Amino acid sequence: MANPGLIKTYDAGAAIAPYTIVKLTTTDFQALAAAAATDPIIGVTTEVNAASGDRVDVVHNGIAYVTAGGAIAAGDALTSDANGHAITTVTANNRTVGFARQSAVAGDVFEALIAPAVY
Repeated sequence: MANPGLIKTYDAGAAIAPYTIVKLTTTDFQALAAAAATDPIIGVTTEVNAASGDRVDVVHNGIAYVTAGGAIAAGDALTSDANGHAITTVTANNRTVGFARQSAVAGDVFEALIAPAVY
């Protein structure tokens, strides 16, 4: 069960699907789907789709759902693939969105502890 903490609203710089890892853009208060482990990751979107220009809610901490981009084990550190989906990382200086609370495979929506940081 999701138990999000801090949720803030941003402008969607492009269409963003639910449960997507997002990053900041060069425009203030604008978010896009993250596309790399080195992107400035800020959190995960909620269950609502956002079209370009729409407002999008982003979970900055707490327990939230995220879409898996590959095989994930509970406890893995999570970053973004090219589609804003969660993949594991053990690479120094990668940005992380948090840690898996359960195992998942590509395409699953699963629970994660959201705590953006640099690995």
